[in-house]
Amino acid sequence: MASLPFEYEVSHSRVRTNGIWMHVAEKGEGPHLVLLLHGFPQTWYAWRHQMAFLAARGFRAVAPDLRGYGDSDSPLSPAAYTIPHLVGDLVGLLDHLGHRQAFVVGHDWGAVAGWFLSLFRPDLVKGLVALSSPYSPRSPGTRILESYKPLGDGFFITQFQKPGRAERAFARYDYLTVMKKLLLYNKKEILIAPPGMEIIDYLETPATLPSWITEEDLQVYADKFQESGFTGPLNYYRAMDLNWELLGPWDGAKITVPTKFMVGNKEHGFEAVGAKDYIQGNIFKNLVPNVEVVILDGHRFIHEERAQQVCDEILNFFHKLSIESQL
Repeated sequence: MASLPFEYEVSHSRVRTNGIWMHVAEKGEGPHLVLLLHGFPQTWYAWRHQMAFLAARGFRAVAPDLRGYGDSDSPLSPAAYTIPHLVGDLVGLLDHLGHRQAFVVGHDWGAVAGWFLSLFRPDLVKGLVALSSPYSPRSPGTRILESYKPLGDGFFITQFQKPGRAERAFARYDYLTVMKKLLLYNKKEILIAPPGMEIIDYLETPATLPSWITEEDLQVYADKFQESGFTGPLNYYRAMDLNWELLGPWDGAKITVPTKFMVGNKEHGFEAVGAKDYIQGNIFKNLVPNVEVVILDGHRFIHEERAQQVCDEILNFFHKLSIESQL
């Protein structure tokens, strides 16, 4: 693996939590813990900018590899990747770290984990910053995968369902190329491949890199996925209908934890599937009454593409909560 610049050097450990070993990267010391949760297809390294920024300002920044990723355990069964599993991992991690509460920052599946940690255990969360993936209501009458059928077989989540399908398609490329295809997709349209084509074949390999990521950064991801594979990360999608079954008791439940939600205005599907209208409308505000919505100029991986702006938004949110708690 490529060596990391000094400002991104972190300490590493493995923590036993909820029946698995979880790899944890950590930087900084201080009374306030910040738990940073990555999404697909990344690792703790996705938060390198925020970890350095927060540690320099007196926070203890902790970024785990979620189950199935990086150096954390990767159970074989998709049934081991439900939301209760993810939340259980985080509860055990917080207990190990010795903190009664934490600020939580999550992107993509990490945001989903943050939303449900805040729903199930609001006593553990001082405040939540969620990126890209909003908290969405469960449809009591329609399973998640059933709702995706109109999008056809080319829809990326549909293609991720059958065990082995996406893994075999990804294997036609080297790991660095796969990471470029997945991380650098910059179209606004929802991610759907043409009929008869696999999503990884549809995605382009950019001839040049954007300024926000380097070849070395991409190689860090590629090296780690070459070690761990993609089955664990893909199993999150394969557990979606099981999540639908398990989450029935929380239909209509509100998340009352103070929250900031950030999303890029060029996120794929942001306008096409109604996400923009949803996060600016009454349903989202009703489910998350204490939410502030921030729309940034950027794409899916906004925490890397607009790293400094995201850092500033996170810090401002933490400071606001700290001031309000003293009133």
